[in-house]
Amino acid sequence: MDTNYDVELAKVTKRYGNTVAVDGISLRIPKASYCCLLGPSGCGKTSTLRMIAGHEVISDGDILIQGQNVSDLPPIERGTAMMFQSYALFPHLNCLDNVAFSLKMRGMGKAERHARAKEFLALVHMQDYAMRLPSQLSGGQQQRVALARALITKPRVLLLDEPLSALDPFLRIKVREELKRLQRELGITFIHVTHSQDEAMAMADLMVVMEDGHIRQAGPPREVFERPVSPFIARFIGNHNVITVPDGKIAVRADKCRIGAPGAESSVQGRVTAVEYQGTMVRVALMTDPGDEASALVPDAEFYAQPVEPGQVTAVSWSPRDAHPLSAAA
Repeated sequence: MDTNYDVELAKVTKRYGNTVAVDGISLRIPKASYCCLLGPSGCGKTSTLRMIAGHEVISDGDILIQGQNVSDLPPIERGTAMMFQSYALFPHLNCLDNVAFSLKMRGMGKAERHARAKEFLALVHMQDYAMRLPSQLSGGQQQRVALARALITKPRVLLLDEPLSALDPFLRIKVREELKRLQRELGITFIHVTHSQDEAMAMADLMVVMEDGHIRQAGPPREVFERPVSPFIARFIGNHNVITVPDGKIAVRADKCRIGAPGAESSVQGRVTAVEYQGTMVRVALMTDPGDEASALVPDAEFYAQPVEPGQVTAVSWSPRDAHPLSAAA
């Protein structure tokens, strides 16, 4: 039994009829880590999460949680808890009884389960709202109550299905800080499905990028961002240019590119398609002569010293040390 990993997927496949949603993926998630499953719609990330939870039956392969093969176990016996995108709070129960509900189902007495529920409401800073109904809470407050309800069972692994997608951008940042804090304090593994690259990079210890039912790259966020293995990863993670050069394809971060300097050793000519002011930076988008879309994030002072306009022919250039070679896979 390998105790270094909380969750292991061994050649896990999920088929829906003739459709393969998840295709033989293998993954090891280290103990007490924050793992984000990331990818475009239909990539298989939610199916993977639901198979770990036991809400979907796997077609092939095995799932291990803390060394125990749980592939054939029902959800309640896996030591996992799942927090759904909709939060799924009972509208007729106040916050205290929502959080205590699973303990009630296990036969725990009212006084004891309420005492436990108050502890977990305090953990998510919602103790002052214990008597309120879900309809009397904001989206962010409902999210915290749902989180307390998931944690009260003391799961070995907490599964989160796009838990921040319904929140406004400012609140999303605050709540992701809270989730990361709780994960560190509780010392349990969180597996978080998201379609947001920023969310995954901000929160994850292990970032797993999926496409078409496959894991295309997995590693620490900085490693994936700095060294994408393919054009798909470079484009999906964002702020990377995939540029055709004489000896193949390269990825170059947009903030490492500059406009102008045609004829430089590392440059390609193109036509400006858009200019976007972004405060401290200006994004200049181009269509290069080889037919690649490229962009440069230029400091605003530098841009306005030598501005360019849509339709203008210029060049995008970069330092050779900032170019990362890519495999031929799209």
